[in-house]
Amino acid sequence: MDYEGQICRAPMERASFMLPVMVGCSYNRCKFCNLFRHLRYRELPLEQVEKELSRVKEAGGKPKKIFLGDGNAFGFPAGRLKDVLVLIHSYFPECDCVNMDATVTSVLEKTDEELRLLYENGVRHLYLGIESGLDDVLAFMEKDHNTAQAYEAVERLQAAGMVFDAHIMTGVAGKGRGSENAKALAEFLNRTGPAHVVNFSMFLHREVPLYRHIADGSFTPADELENLEEERHLLERLDVPVLYDGFHDYIEMRFRGKLPGDREKVLARLDAAIESCKDEPPCYSYVQGECPNLTRCGGGIDGNYTSEKIWDMDRKGDR
Repeated sequence: MDYEGQICRAPMERASFMLPVMVGCSYNRCKFCNLFRHLRYRELPLEQVEKELSRVKEAGGKPKKIFLGDGNAFGFPAGRLKDVLVLIHSYFPECDCVNMDATVTSVLEKTDEELRLLYENGVRHLYLGIESGLDDVLAFMEKDHNTAQAYEAVERLQAAGMVFDAHIMTGVAGKGRGSENAKALAEFLNRTGPAHVVNFSMFLHREVPLYRHIADGSFTPADELENLEEERHLLERLDVPVLYDGFHDYIEMRFRGKLPGDREKVLARLDAAIESCKDEPPCYSYVQGECPNLTRCGGGIDGNYTSEKIWDMDRKGDR
């Protein structure tokens, strides 16, 4: 497969056939994100998409689950997205679900009829970057939606038959606001009922717009201890049945379970991590480079940076 840029998808899609239909992200303005900033966004010709489908079929592939890449494939106009879906089912009639990343805006731009049509053509699962439950944080990070719009988008996609996963970020509200953000996120998640909650705890990339706000003092980051405490506040408040997966790649910790049944087990692991961090100097998740070639930047907020590679895929897992 010819693939431009780094492969990025939700952990639940690790066994799916990933079909590129675009390069980069059509939005690409979130202040904290560096996944697609080096890429020129463009839609791939249908001929190229069909060539990849043909290659996989000729190789003996019979995927039942397909993930469309790259960022925000649901941002395609409904007609073009339907063309892709028709192609998929012509090659793989056994495919029973086509999933992809989406933004709140990309859902709201489609009519209810278009959403139902996409569901009827196989779209089942959308991954929404909710990130925060606080409107001022969403505006500051240029997420292109507010909480009311997120509620509307979820209600409409669920009415069409689709399910969604909520992608969130502990630390996104900055120093001193973790508990406030956790409370607001819990309210949103309890009301909307996602299938999964995936917490990609925010790392602070030196090559994104947010870093300039850190440098000029208009954004003060939370340290990793506060991020863990925010995560605990969130898990205490989640009341709906949901699969939870929390990543802290910088400190190489991961917390996951099925709530509410696994809540006490996950909280116990979180408590142990919090206690261990209390004995250490404040740790901030500064990184540089492109996924999956991220390197750790040591030295704290104002120190001299040293580099150490992270994302050792052979060592990832529960910690």
